[in-house]
Amino acid sequence: MMLGLRHVALKVRDLEKAEAFYTEALGYRIDWKPDEDNVYLSSGMDNIALHRDAAAARPELDHIGIALDSASEVDRWAERLKSAGFAIKKGPRTHRDGSRSFYMEDPAGVLVQFLHHPGLKK
Repeated sequence: MMLGLRHVALKVRDLEKAEAFYTEALGYRIDWKPDEDNVYLSSGMDNIALHRDAAAARPELDHIGIALDSASEVDRWAERLKSAGFAIKKGPRTHRDGSRSFYMEDPAGVLVQFLHHPGLKK
């Protein structure tokens, strides 16, 4: 079951300011901070990834994410899309935070991640 567009990843120059905006102004909580250049935030219903990129003049889209109901759905969607002739760019794989995903590009070249994130509500 597809739960909809529930994830966006942004490349930002000033990670600390971006993190403060999303947590302090908008109320997101830190879901995971694997290192000094990446932070994953969640409202419980969606997920925002912030990635430090010194070359980013302003925030730029890294990828969007379509939430799926379960880890097994990730594998089913990957197989379904592959069988329909779409190229899978990366995955499926399980990430360090327990989420599972794969990546492909839409026809315009936007990177789309299909993911199951255990912390998101349905």
